[in-house]
Amino acid sequence: MVAMTEPASTSRSRSRFGVDPSIPFSGLALTHVLATGGDALVALVLAGSLFFSVDPSGARWRIALYLLFTMAPFAIVGPLIGPAMDRAKGGRRWMLVGSTVGRAVVACAMIFSAGSNSLLLFPEAFFMLVFAKSYSVAKAAIVPTVVHSDAELVEANSKLQLLAGLAAFGAGIPGALVLWVGGPGAVAGLSALVFLAASFASLRVPVTVVAAEEEDEQEKAELRSAGVLSAASAMGTLRWVVGFVTFLLAFALRGASSETGLGMATGHLLQNPDGTLETSAVSAPGVPPVWHFGVIIALTGIGGLLGAAVAPIIRRHLREELLLLGALGLAVCGGVAGFIFPGLVGQALLAGSVAMAAASGKQAFDAVVQRDAPDANRGRSFARFESRFQVIWVLGAAVPVLIAMPTRLGGAIVMVVAAGSAAFFSSSLSAMRKGRVPPRLPTAKGITTTVRQARKPKNPT
Repeated sequence: MVAMTEPASTSRSRSRFGVDPSIPFSGLALTHVLATGGDALVALVLAGSLFFSVDPSGARWRIALYLLFTMAPFAIVGPLIGPAMDRAKGGRRWMLVGSTVGRAVVACAMIFSAGSNSLLLFPEAFFMLVFAKSYSVAKAAIVPTVVHSDAELVEANSKLQLLAGLAAFGAGIPGALVLWVGGPGAVAGLSALVFLAASFASLRVPVTVVAAEEEDEQEKAELRSAGVLSAASAMGTLRWVVGFVTFLLAFALRGASSETGLGMATGHLLQNPDGTLETSAVSAPGVPPVWHFGVIIALTGIGGLLGAAVAPIIRRHLREELLLLGALGLAVCGGVAGFIFPGLVGQALLAGSVAMAAASGKQAFDAVVQRDAPDANRGRSFARFESRFQVIWVLGAAVPVLIAMPTRLGGAIVMVVAAGSAAFFSSSLSAMRKGRVPPRLPTAKGITTTVRQARKPKNPT
């Protein structure tokens, strides 16, 4: 049985987590609190800087290119180096350290960019995104190595989600004060210190081997079972929706307009070779106030906290698949709210509902994997799924980047996509209950095989 990797021994009780540094989970929990707080501060940096003032309509191609670069590490590099990092002692921990150090360095660069309204803030923001996504993959692989049982694994994931929400709120209050007093550059400096602290905290994470042995046939079969694949499809939809809503609302908060954009920004840069811009020179008309951004961030945090807190309670009474189905239903409700209510009300309800759905759905998916793949290595399997979900997140984010749309249309898209996924997941559950093979979505490999077979000349009879 290779489901769990035994962490360093401790004389403490194995059934509870504390703040004592001798407990393996504590180092990861502290790192996660600091990293999440740093991410919240970066969001404040972007909210108070040029990032949310320059009109995006003329710069969509550039943002799309950044997203492509964001996806590359998980779609191309990850499958190549991921298995080696799993087998190397402390491989994923060094990935955790590198992602926090990288964000500290980028935050230092943001001190100048945010304070001087430099367009360098855009690539810096996407470098920050790549490091954040890499951190998520590393964390998913490490969590199973710092607990002793599947029950503790469920509790650990739930606590990390709760700590993340609390850390975001805790960092937001002093961050907003620093933003008001010192501006976005000062907040960037504060975030650099927080990420630096997260880097030191990550060094306290135990050095373990995520997967000492290669994946065997039994593990492959369990991870490709109908239950796991159906749940992964539903969770993938939720991640797609999260990416879609993130950039949908980002563009809405920046007030897209065809009258300004990258061309005007380039013209001002030619006149100012030092690389600085006056926000008023390139701001789009009708840009919502920055406090709208704060409201949506707050509702997103509340939604994530509620999802993390409610999911364990619901799981005591309902099967994990029903919780995942309910998460899709909640995303549908969020899409309906975003479609019906205009302006800030619809945007906030959409963001909060999607955040709650994603948080509760993630706990349900993790539980399905633990139940239906008992012989699978937890760290390796969770990291692999997380890498795929990050790619799906980017694909969802690319839609509002490439296609300009109002928030209400975006809400309708969320409603349709989530409802379709819920119907597909329901049909899969019904088929499995009746002992039949559930329907499968076509994969790129399957489509290629079908096309090749169709092109083969038929044998004459």
